[in-house]
Amino acid sequence: MFVQDPHYVRSRPKDPETQALTVIIILALVALFIGLRLYSVLGERTGHEQQPILKPADPEARVEPRAAPLSQPLQGAGDDSELAYLPTAGPGVRALLAADPGFDVARFLEGAQGAYRMILEAFWNGDLAAIRPHSDDNVYKAFETSLEQRNSEGLVLDNRLVAIEQALISAATIEMGLAFVTVRFEADIAAVTRNKDGEVVAGSMSDAVQTRDLWTFRRNVASNDPNWLLVETDEEE
Repeated sequence: MFVQDPHYVRSRPKDPETQALTVIIILALVALFIGLRLYSVLGERTGHEQQPILKPADPEARVEPRAAPLSQPLQGAGDDSELAYLPTAGPGVRALLAADPGFDVARFLEGAQGAYRMILEAFWNGDLAAIRPHSDDNVYKAFETSLEQRNSEGLVLDNRLVAIEQALISAATIEMGLAFVTVRFEADIAAVTRNKDGEVVAGSMSDAVQTRDLWTFRRNVASNDPNWLLVETDEEE
């Protein structure tokens, strides 16, 4: 009788179903390993990912361009009624803004119109004391001389500032720390001159005359005093 050696066991061939199951298990393990490796590299969040915007698309929506903010509300083009300064004054205005960041064009023009009205009315009324704090020596002297001549002739001005149609900066410069800004005023003035008896010798209160004046104001940009002095007056030709 043939006795099988106990140290030798002859393997039996595996059936097809067992082999297929083994292959599936091996492939599953390989896929799991690859997936874990990919997650370790790509799956972790870095904290800089852009969050998705969960917003339904609007087919009619339009994106309007955003205007760059301006340091000052300056205007230099467009409708003449909205001008703050002439295009030729633009470089000077920008130089003034660089030297004095607190300069505000709109606020300056508002103050200039107030000074224009106040000084004119004071001059018409012969009130030199009201003009003195707002003008330099040369301008004050010119007003004083004109008033003395008017008084010597016995004339009285009965003028009225109807409206300031426009006030804009026509020139601006910086010289040795001093800012000079020229404002062009377009105004309607009803002008009447009377003699010492009150009789009208010139003008008419019912017919306003359009005037164009150029007034130049000065200020030391290094000074804490925000006030501007009137240093020159002229008529635009």
